[in-house]
Amino acid sequence: MREVARALIETESVLIRPEEPFRLASGRLSPVYVDCRRLLSFPKERALIVNALAELVRRELPEAGIEVLAGGETAGIPFAALLAERLEMPLIYVRKAPKGYGRTAQIEGVLHEGQRVLLVEDLVTDGGSKLAFQAGIERAGGVVEHCVCVFEYYSEQAGLAVARRRLAEEGIALHSLTHWDELLEELESRGALSPSEREAVLGFLSGLATEDESDEGA
Repeated sequence: MREVARALIETESVLIRPEEPFRLASGRLSPVYVDCRRLLSFPKERALIVNALAELVRRELPEAGIEVLAGGETAGIPFAALLAERLEMPLIYVRKAPKGYGRTAQIEGVLHEGQRVLLVEDLVTDGGSKLAFQAGIERAGGVVEHCVCVFEYYSEQAGLAVARRRLAEEGIALHSLTHWDELLEELESRGALSPSEREAVLGFLSGLATEDESDEGA
């Protein structure tokens, strides 16, 4: 959705800095950084995101039998909570790993055996953490076949579809509001993306796709 791409830009939730790249959690250097968490501080844009997520669920998942929404620690939790409130559905959240005290739970909230769970996230890059969340939910008895997110690291131009492929291999369909191609198009339409910046971003994304292909063949 171009409206979501616009919201990311207008809230300065996307930063492009090829000359001073960002270090990601993986240790990789990136010329661009997307921070969907900033959207939560802007009521108008936040409402846009929640409405868009709710519409996505109603449009694409009417037959999925979703019974519970799950927010992934940490950034997925507020989006899941807002969406659960809008859809009037039960909510749980899932930790990256079981906590080391008390009940040693990885899931917080009520989840019954066999319930179908929709994983809600802010951002999906390579899908790795989503698989960890899926494993935690399924150990607790839930079933995860769908994940929705605000922004996905997908680009047809760069040949990047790592997350979609990895999640699909584990039986999870990924549904996103927007992705790199839409974001770059919106930036270009605003005159906010120079040719060199566009080249740097697409080069970085192409590199991610190439690394994934190399890993697959290893």
